[in-house]
Amino acid sequence: MQNYVLGHSKRELRRLMLQADNLRPITTRLLREIGLAPGMRVVDLGCGAGDVAMLAAEIVGATGAVVAIDRNAAAIAMARDRARAAGHANIEFVEGDASEMIGPGNCDLAIGRYVLVHQSDPVALIRAAVTHLRPGGAVAFHEVFLLGTWWSFPMVPLWEKTGDLIFRTFRSVVTYPDAGARMVELFYKAGVGSPRLFSETPVGGSPDSPLYAWAAETLRTLLPRAEEIGLAAPGGIDIDRLEVQLRQAVTAAHAQIGFAHQHCGWSRV
Repeated sequence: MQNYVLGHSKRELRRLMLQADNLRPITTRLLREIGLAPGMRVVDLGCGAGDVAMLAAEIVGATGAVVAIDRNAAAIAMARDRARAAGHANIEFVEGDASEMIGPGNCDLAIGRYVLVHQSDPVALIRAAVTHLRPGGAVAFHEVFLLGTWWSFPMVPLWEKTGDLIFRTFRSVVTYPDAGARMVELFYKAGVGSPRLFSETPVGGSPDSPLYAWAAETLRTLLPRAEEIGLAAPGGIDIDRLEVQLRQAVTAAHAQIGFAHQHCGWSRV
């Protein structure tokens, strides 16, 4: 069962789409390394707003198919509407807990993005993912590493404080903030071969970098939780101005900034 602190409000689902724009090149690299191609069948575990499902649908084309699973009805509804508007007729959306589903064993790829960090039992999710696969199919995850991988050079205090608050708030609720760096262990425990791995870090510093908005909107979603557990004083952060403040602080310092590390891993079964 997932412990998902971010919720599924309309604003949060929009944030997920902003996030997806930043993550798209990294997830695309993962799909290409696996060898996803036209005609293949994919299952997306914890599809959220549907961005990974739509990315996979673009690659597999009209002769392929994507099954997208999420346990939240609002996320499924938005993802279905977005896929329909984008013309993706090859995606089927299913409401349910992916960690508890037994698959039909006919997929070429089972993939999840930002899902292991939210699992109470990530090994169970990996095992469930494997049941969707045909022999020779691949299981893959793109995960965020939530332990101190946020930086700026030269140092920008506001950027550093924002990242620290985001990470500390996440760590108060997620069971596996380091899931991205534990995929070898988790795959082993799930009975899957050691994964092929790579890591990328979103970086920025220019005035038009998308990282300011991504950071500000992530903190906006997390702020009620941060205030609840005493990490932030109620009303102490002007969240509506944070994006502008981050941009001004970073560009004034002529700094380069790094976002949370992205870890990707996959293995054939």
